[in-house]
Amino acid sequence: MRDGVLFEITKDQIETGLRGFPVGYCVTSYVDAYKGLTYVGRPISEVQNKEPMEVIYLLYHGEMGSKEQVRQFEKDLSHRASCKPETLRHIESLPKSGHSMDAFAAALLLVGMIEGKGDYREDCLDAIAKLPQIAAAVINHLAGWGPTPPSKPEMGYMENFVHMLQMPGKKSAELIQVMRLFNIVHYDHCGGNLSTFVGKAVASGLEPMWGSLAAAMTALAGPRHGRANQDCLEFVQQVLDEAGESATANDIEKLIRHKLENNQLVFGFGHAVLRVEDPRATVFYNYAQKHFPHYPLVKIALLLRSEGSRVLKENPKISDPYPNIDAITGTVLMAAGFTYPEYYTILFGLSRCIGIAIQIVYERLEARKGKGTPIVRPLYLYKSRI
Repeated sequence: MRDGVLFEITKDQIETGLRGFPVGYCVTSYVDAYKGLTYVGRPISEVQNKEPMEVIYLLYHGEMGSKEQVRQFEKDLSHRASCKPETLRHIESLPKSGHSMDAFAAALLLVGMIEGKGDYREDCLDAIAKLPQIAAAVINHLAGWGPTPPSKPEMGYMENFVHMLQMPGKKSAELIQVMRLFNIVHYDHCGGNLSTFVGKAVASGLEPMWGSLAAAMTALAGPRHGRANQDCLEFVQQVLDEAGESATANDIEKLIRHKLENNQLVFGFGHAVLRVEDPRATVFYNYAQKHFPHYPLVKIALLLRSEGSRVLKENPKISDPYPNIDAITGTVLMAAGFTYPEYYTILFGLSRCIGIAIQIVYERLEARKGKGTPIVRPLYLYKSRI
């Protein structure tokens, strides 16, 4: 049933990743094919300049809070913001091999083993509060930047995260602003994206919050999902290397056509739901044009935006020839001074865990008049391979 109307499942719809099949409700966000992402009915353009805690309050409570309500919410979370020294010691002993998201997922499991309360709502609030320190501790450890300093939530949500990062060099106000923007636009993306669905599916078996988030982050880690921001940045760098800093729109058009003719991938375009440019990407393109117009990677990313869409529109089989969020975020992070793309997916996870945790609370404690959703168990039909 879709919008109250029964519909038949055809053979062509099998083995398509459940695409388009309604399986539940999402109380935090929605993605419209033409309007893009909204948080509790508010378009991303409306919340992009708010403080992270204001947006987190909106997602958690389902309404915008007054200044006093947000201040009290932030104060309550501040008491939860520090992991135990034992937890940090275990994070700092994780192997450094593999992708950084392996360590991030493992760190979430460690927090659950040592500090988990076995209560979805309490662990959700703990996760929101502790995520900046967890992510900073993982990055500091993997990068060899030394121990993570004490959490100072009074600085502000992302100000505290950047404070805890022990990266070399100066941490500019520009970097903090870009981190805040990245954080806000990645909090949530409806209920059916892979990482969110996996987290909720694992929680449906009554796995505690921290284990469910760890599972969600292993889903986010793949190149078809959260790791796409790294792949897109590599693509922009590759185009810059091939075309040069003085490349024109005509040069980029020719390069894109050449890649397509040779069956090479053009990264950063298309989306499973959207049929317009991702409004989150628009936010970042606008920021890049205003703050980093002369940065070489930004210049190439802007040319790819215009010429890539124009070339891809010529193919009637492409339903969404427009840039997605991953096409530009890595470039802006580089321009702002965080030149460590191997950790960009952790930044994604730091943000997305918030929306996933809040959605898990709804499905476990509030859905179906408090009974919670049943364990996920889709039907698979038998098919012989002979």
